[in-house]
Amino acid sequence: MSDRTGIYPGTFDPVTNGHMDIINRAASVVDCLIVGVAINAGKGPLFSVNERVEMVAGEIEETLGNHQCVVKVQSFDGLLTDFASSCGASLIFRGLRAVSDFEYEFQMTGMNIKLNPDIETVFLMASEGEQFISSRLVKEIGSLGGDISHFVSSRVRERMLTKFGKAEAVG
Repeated sequence: MSDRTGIYPGTFDPVTNGHMDIINRAASVVDCLIVGVAINAGKGPLFSVNERVEMVAGEIEETLGNHQCVVKVQSFDGLLTDFASSCGASLIFRGLRAVSDFEYEFQMTGMNIKLNPDIETVFLMASEGEQFISSRLVKEIGSLGGDISHFVSSRVRERMLTKFGKAEAVG
């Protein structure tokens, strides 16, 4: 049997504990997992694409150090199916938190199948403790001085506080 490669795409602005849960679980299904960090400048990210790649790679190194699966982090721009094809991936992993996520992801999956029917989408339900976490809400809470330590690692928290000019709050 040949090696199976999967892609877990996202903006990861910032990478959350929910993202890491999906990365860990997706890595148990494939031989190689590529975490695709979308450039997605239109979303007005807090962190540059290079900062996001660096953060995701750091989190993976810290939390998945001895995983059987090879996990790589790469930025990409353009169509996800083109990126997946260029990486030799046959699977796209998507995390679902709620029914509202499913509606959007269902539409995207249909479009992706039309673009490349050789790439399958696998949905992973967010773990119970991670279902409510979204990068958008974590950024909003952090920017208003709220405690984000339950949603991101201490390393990501420090980087966010620095971005928000609240570095003195890091303890």
